[in-house]
Amino acid sequence: MNGSGNNTRSYQVIWCERDICRSSSQELIGEEPLLIRIDGKAYSVVMRTPGEEVFHAAGLCLGEGIVDSPDDFATIGYCEELDPNAIDIRLRPERRQRIPDILDRRGFVSQTSCGICGKEMIRDLFQILAPAQDDFKIEISRVLDCANRLSRNQSYYQRTKGSHAAMIFDNQLEVISFAEDVGRHNALDKAIGKAFMNKKLPEASILILSSRISYELVQKAARAQIPIMISKSRPTALAAEMGLALNMTLACSPSESELIIVCGEKRLLRQQNTLMGLKTAGLA
Repeated sequence: MNGSGNNTRSYQVIWCERDICRSSSQELIGEEPLLIRIDGKAYSVVMRTPGEEVFHAAGLCLGEGIVDSPDDFATIGYCEELDPNAIDIRLRPERRQRIPDILDRRGFVSQTSCGICGKEMIRDLFQILAPAQDDFKIEISRVLDCANRLSRNQSYYQRTKGSHAAMIFDNQLEVISFAEDVGRHNALDKAIGKAFMNKKLPEASILILSSRISYELVQKAARAQIPIMISKSRPTALAAEMGLALNMTLACSPSESELIIVCGEKRLLRQQNTLMGLKTAGLA
């Protein structure tokens, strides 16, 4: 059985080219948690685009060294409730006996039952996250200038074409932190860590990312109390839902003159200091 899931979601956005803005409908790639249980015990929760869950779990098991062959599975499929976000795996006894150390290193697990979903995750995260304040606003043209500065600072990417970057600006649009890393999560952790250790994080107002915005990155920015996130690619649907719930501004800049505002448009102003006549973003 192979679930299709929510591979994409239609989302109403505001598309701006410099100071000319219009409403538009965009497709955002889906993102949901997948729980993998092995022999009745939770092994891992991973974030993925829904679909091909059985293949996903099988590939993870091969990569983790849990199996060497498809024959090492006694069964692999959805949980009894046929939840597309939970896969149950049973190993053949002889295989399980060969890998006790691998199974004992299980981590990353936050929930062990069927029914895990994005809304439940957002609800749980509200225990440690606070909605962003509304005291910072900035012109769209200046946000685009900030976004365009990121690539000019990516020395690793210029040489390798294989790194991600994160840049944090204060409310005067001065760079207070920058980091590059092979991993997008790592780059953001490093940039936030620099601002945090230098005691400049309370000044952080804008975050520019080279990668798409996923829910994990929204969570990290929210914990750092950074209200505005700009990326080169569209955010996932779950990231957009979380950003909206946390009163954050999420947008992407696919070119030097374009800005697609997914949520929190009230912080981004045209030179006339308004976005008159444009609808609030939201899931369709």
